[in-house]
Amino acid sequence: MLVKTKNYRLEKKIYIRTAFFSILKKQWWVSLIVLAIGCGTIWIPSWWWIFGALLGASLFLLFWWIQFYGVTQLEQGKTLFERFSYEISSQQILMKINPREGMPMKWDQIKSAKIGKDHFVLFVNKAQLIYWPFKIFNSDNERKFVTSILKNKGLVK
Repeated sequence: MLVKTKNYRLEKKIYIRTAFFSILKKQWWVSLIVLAIGCGTIWIPSWWWIFGALLGASLFLLFWWIQFYGVTQLEQGKTLFERFSYEISSQQILMKINPREGMPMKWDQIKSAKIGKDHFVLFVNKAQLIYWPFKIFNSDNERKFVTSILKNKGLVK
């Protein structure tokens, strides 16, 4: 079966939010470091431990936010935000700019996927993702087919 979607352009706000929260989920262990630094107050009583932990956490969050915001501004990241239509099969994803120009992407290039309430997110790497809202699919059967592909490929559980 071949699923052909409607044209869709990923908005920069959605990209930043999705990428930022996915990296926070993957790097949850950083909160343990912040907590450990904050617990230094027990060893040597001082508010500087808590201040240092909060400053470190803030810098960590700011670093990743700047990274993803920067992708939206760079020339190299421009292709993420172009209007594409997709042709999805069990072998590959064809990202089409127009009926004659497109770029194939094999399923093994996708590292992981997530199914949200109203969207699919395919993660190529930390900075690249493919976001498909359910509204771009023409029917529920197409969404179910894409879900089955993602499960068969082991990208979602």
